[in-house]
Amino acid sequence: MINPLPEPPTEQSDPRYSQIDRLPTDQVARLMNQADAAVPAAVAVVIPAISAAIDAIAARMADGGRLLYVGAGTSGRLAVLDASECPPTFGTDPSLVQGVIAGGLDALTRSVEGAEDDAEAGAASLTALEVDALDSVVGVSASGRAPFVLGALAEATRRGALTVGLSCNDGAPLSAAAEHAIEVVVGPEVVTGSTRLKAGTAQKLVLNMISTISMIRLGRTYGNKMVEMSAMNSKLADRAVRMVSDITGADHDTAENALDAASGQVKIAVLMIQHGLDAGGARALLESHGERLSDALSS
Repeated sequence: MINPLPEPPTEQSDPRYSQIDRLPTDQVARLMNQADAAVPAAVAVVIPAISAAIDAIAARMADGGRLLYVGAGTSGRLAVLDASECPPTFGTDPSLVQGVIAGGLDALTRSVEGAEDDAEAGAASLTALEVDALDSVVGVSASGRAPFVLGALAEATRRGALTVGLSCNDGAPLSAAAEHAIEVVVGPEVVTGSTRLKAGTAQKLVLNMISTISMIRLGRTYGNKMVEMSAMNSKLADRAVRMVSDITGADHDTAENALDAASGQVKIAVLMIQHGLDAGGARALLESHGERLSDALSS
């Protein structure tokens, strides 16, 4: 007889919430708010581990590697969400940061039963993406036990990729499978086992850090400005004009005209104004400084 695995904290019942079905709405809302307030502190505990993983990821991305997230259920949906926000926010090619969810795209909007238990499918998902030694693979699982994610990390390791395990339990199998382990211990949920709650919030906070700080390290911001964003609507187009004006001190019309000549690229427009260059010259200058606007401006 095989002994069952011990129940991880994320699956345990918290007696503080055992009567929530009998409480008034206001009181349940306050309990949930109090529970959520503990999540940032849990993330703060593991910032050294998060930082080490980010530095390793950014180094590989600087050499041409990709950032790949792999998850199941809520974790997978959060992974796909974070990846999908990188192109509009940082102007990346959609292939640079990708999210893989157990069960495929159908699992984004409905539960695909059993998908997270298929370790071979997890491995196959990375084979299909032709993962190699330049890539970084972040496995995301609240329990740290999802076979799909473990299978993916095993395949990533076999292929020489950097591996990171993001979970919400101490001593998770995912941590043992990864080169960099990030364990944000949030404890039991308000609704027992519903890891879309505190665990989901914790994972979202860490994924925000991984993608955002990696992009900062790659020079895809100038200060705290999104100088690589894609101006795909009027709001973002206005933001781009304001950024160029803020950085250069140019008036609105000058900034707008430079952006038009730069095909909407903020960095190019800034360099055109600051250095009196045409778009081609600004592009060449930026490329010679590794796409880092701060370096190109000071040259």
